[in-house]
Amino acid sequence: MSGSLSNREMVRRHLAGRGVRSRRVLGAFLRVDRRHFIPPEAEGATYGDHPVSIGLGQTVSQPFMVALMLEHLLIRRGMRVLEVGSGSGYVLALLAAMGARPFGIEWHPELARRIEANCRAAGFPGIPLRIGDGGHGWREEAPFDRILVSACCPAAPPPLLDQVAPGGIFLAPVRDASGQTLLRITRTPSGALDFEWKDRCVFVPLLGDFGERP
Repeated sequence: MSGSLSNREMVRRHLAGRGVRSRRVLGAFLRVDRRHFIPPEAEGATYGDHPVSIGLGQTVSQPFMVALMLEHLLIRRGMRVLEVGSGSGYVLALLAAMGARPFGIEWHPELARRIEANCRAAGFPGIPLRIGDGGHGWREEAPFDRILVSACCPAAPPPLLDQVAPGGIFLAPVRDASGQTLLRITRTPSGALDFEWKDRCVFVPLLGDFGERP
């Protein structure tokens, strides 16, 4: 039963036990207790290795998948990181715990209000947050060292790629013929884009001009 686990046991069993090796990633998961981002009615699922519904068709993502994404992003202290589709705020808090400077965009105003409260409860208040269509990014704060989309896209949104700094990384689940795969795109110092396909995954769809209309 996931309800019988602790946050530390979740990290040991579902992350380190499945091959996550980054000390920075594992340390962030130990510091950010997932319970602050789980609705009270789903409390028994807090530390399970699976997504948990937070309403409005959105979820708190599976811990192992979040850890893989953070490993693929190669986060370093002080990096400016934009997360599109911030949902519960869990990933924003993890990014802050890793020493990054996170920025979040969330489509649903109701969820955005919860994000602020959740992050404050977890010990990470004041993370910049914007309500709106995340596929357009946040031009006033660009460029970003890393951009993470926590929702499935038909393709990488061009405005987001334009906001990746030279040497930066974009990561998103992208729909293909057989499901979804994580796509990592690195902008080289010369400005060229290097595409790498990573892990299979399952995410809710991105809403907006570069995803699905609600």
